[in-house]
Amino acid sequence: MSVFSRLGNLWKGFINLWISDVEKEHPEIAYENAINSMVEKYTALKKATAAIIRRREEVTEQLANSNKDLANVTADLNAALETNQDDLAVVLLQKKNTLEATINELKADLDVAQKDADSAKSSLMSVQSEIKKLKAEKETMLAKMHSAQARMRIQDQLEGLSVDAEVKALDNVRTHIKTQIAQANLNKELGETDLDGRLKALRQSSGDVTARQQLAELKAARAAKAAAGKSM
Repeated sequence: MSVFSRLGNLWKGFINLWISDVEKEHPEIAYENAINSMVEKYTALKKATAAIIRRREEVTEQLANSNKDLANVTADLNAALETNQDDLAVVLLQKKNTLEATINELKADLDVAQKDADSAKSSLMSVQSEIKKLKAEKETMLAKMHSAQARMRIQDQLEGLSVDAEVKALDNVRTHIKTQIAQANLNKELGETDLDGRLKALRQSSGDVTARQQLAELKAARAAKAAAGKSM
């Protein structure tokens, strides 16, 4: 193999790999190429089938003409025999034998042509069916691919969401709020405890002062009353 041939094969290999990668990224292109290729084959097969059918029709027409000629020659041969025209009868008999051989060949050709036509039509219908199936597969597979791509995009978006950071931030906020509430409650409790003690002490002190004043007043009143009784 020459260097140029090897380089050509290498280049074809690179091209095939590149096309393969493109088709993976864009499967609709691969399907479209496959469908177009099958359509081209269908068109070529259709032309071939038309040629086979045309051949069958030609053989059919030749066979019909030969049968017609044979009928005419047979009639002429019978007339020659009846009129004792032996020389003419010999010529007609030879012609009759040739026509019969031709008819037998045409019948064999027509049988082959008919089988070829049936086979070609069957192949044509098969390729046509495959094209329809491939088109339906293209629609189905592309729809599945688009659905899968949409699901993957959603999954990527969900995976890309940093939920931990938001939850952690909320946890910090919750902890801060609870701490402030606890501090407020503690201040309240401490404030209430200190105030209650002071009020209680104040009330006790005020009570003692008042009682002592009342006692002093009572004693003074009794002393004044006693002094007034003595003066009388």
